[in-house]
Amino acid sequence: MPDERSMPGSSEARQVATIIRTEFDSAEQNAAQVVLPDVTESDKDLPGYAAALSKLPGVARVDGPTGSYVKGVQAVARTAAHGRFVLDDGSCLSVVPASGDPDAAPQLVHDVRAQDAPFKALVGGMAADSIDATDTLVDRLPYALGAVIAAMLVLLFLLTGSVVLPFLALVLSALSLTATFGALVWIFQDGHLVSLFGDVNVTDSIASTIPAVLFALSFGLAMDYQVFMLARIREECVRTGSGTAAVAQGLERVGRMVMAAAVLISIVFLGFIVSGISYVKAYGIGLPLAVLMDATLIRGALLPALMRLGGKATWWAPGFLRRLHARFGLHESSQAPAAPRSPDAPPYAGVL
Repeated sequence: MPDERSMPGSSEARQVATIIRTEFDSAEQNAAQVVLPDVTESDKDLPGYAAALSKLPGVARVDGPTGSYVKGVQAVARTAAHGRFVLDDGSCLSVVPASGDPDAAPQLVHDVRAQDAPFKALVGGMAADSIDATDTLVDRLPYALGAVIAAMLVLLFLLTGSVVLPFLALVLSALSLTATFGALVWIFQDGHLVSLFGDVNVTDSIASTIPAVLFALSFGLAMDYQVFMLARIREECVRTGSGTAAVAQGLERVGRMVMAAAVLISIVFLGFIVSGISYVKAYGIGLPLAVLMDATLIRGALLPALMRLGGKATWWAPGFLRRLHARFGLHESSQAPAAPRSPDAPPYAGVL
């Protein structure tokens, strides 16, 4: 998750954090907080657990209600200052890392959570917040993807009457998204050409929320453009019965509109580049790149080319789905097609 390093160099918050990290012993601010519900300082297992945590790699010391521990032994006996680790309904420990580098803190959290505890132990802190937020995004991602993919497949089938085109559309959308994610990694994570976009601090990572938001916005816009294009091509197929002519005429009718819409929305997204926050700049690069790539290379070249190569197979659907589309398919008007076909016939019989 973003921290002060995402701020511009002129930001006082970033300057203070940098000075504290480089000129002071600031490891304690990245400490992992371990809360032990219903565990009092008199619990016989508490000193042993604190000592075990102090032996973990990258741990400078462990502070708790019974004292401070270093390398598995008690280095400081309990003082009045250690009373702050006594809670009304339990105890807590502060696991202080040996390094003030914030990038080392996540590994410390993983090590503390992997350590066997004789009682319930809850691990928190800034690094733990970042880990848990990212893990939650990843855990819920399959549900989000499943819902989006299922909805898109159903809606595109109702629009086109084909079971091939919806899957083709999803594959091409994924292709443009992966190219966009690769560009963001190359620029904001690896640091290539980053100087072109102002004061950006390269941290060898990308905020975990960026891919999720980019997917939602760019995928939605890509499918929006695709609906316009496929609707026109389908309309020409119904009218002429020629797949070759339908692709050409559909592109001619809607291509300029899609490109103009892509340019306009990209200009809006490019405004994010002037932000002084690095992850907002990433939106200003990723969103226009995804939209323009999808409107030109994907929808303007790859999709029509694959439809032309697929020929009649592009519009294939099994008989029961053809009958379903004939009854519930999406149309732009209530008027029947000029040349009605039997529901049991291919959606566009004779299309070449």
